[in-house]
Amino acid sequence: MARNEALFIFCYDIAGDAVRRKVADVMESGAVRVQKSVFEGFMSGGAARRLAQQAAARLDPDDSLRVYAVTADGRRNSFSFGPLPIPEEGGLYVL
Repeated sequence: MARNEALFIFCYDIAGDAVRRKVADVMESGAVRVQKSVFEGFMSGGAARRLAQQAAARLDPDDSLRVYAVTADGRRNSFSFGPLPIPEEGGLYVL
């Protein structure tokens, strides 16, 4: 992982099916889906902002998109339950 990269978590709450599909398509172009409305990816802050802005441009007024940056310290203290573990540094899932 490059020094300026972090694990970014993108999650959304979108009411409409058509909008949800459009946002999911954008998110899948740059991140990995880990739950129905949650995506993860190692990238720079600029890349995360660009991806989020592309997705946010498709949102309706009552929809939301949240982006969280997880640094190396935070990742060491993170955990998950279920089939997909928290990605290791430089990890990539292909589904």
